[in-house]
Amino acid sequence: MNKDELKHFESKLEEMKEDLLSEADKTISDMTGRNDNYPDPTDRASAESDRNFELRIRDRERKLLTKVNSALDRIKDETYGDCDGCGDDIGIARLEARPVTTLCIKCKTKQEDFEKAQES
Repeated sequence: MNKDELKHFESKLEEMKEDLLSEADKTISDMTGRNDNYPDPTDRASAESDRNFELRIRDRERKLLTKVNSALDRIKDETYGDCDGCGDDIGIARLEARPVTTLCIKCKTKQEDFEKAQES
C-alpha cells in the first residue's frame, strides 16, 4: 500500500474515531442532563427501554472504537492492509468497505464457515 492510500485510510479512521467519540459525549450529556420522572409506568418502561437500546448501541460503538484505534496503530506499524490470517494484502475495496478489518475476504470466509460449523 502506498503512502497516499495509507493517508486516506488514516484520515478515514480518524474521522470514524471523532464521530464515535462525539456520539459517546452526546449520550453522556443527554443521560446525565435528564430528569426522568414519569408518573405513568408505561412511559417509564418505554423510557427505560429506549435508554437500554441507546446503551447497547454505545457499547457496540465502544468495541468499534477499539478496532479503529488498533487500525491506526497498524498504520503506524506499517502493517495496515496485511491479512492477519495469511499475510496477503487485504485489498483496497475491502478496506474501503470495512477499514478496521484484519482479514482478507478469503480468510474471513474461512472464519465464518468455521463458526457456522461450530454452531451446528
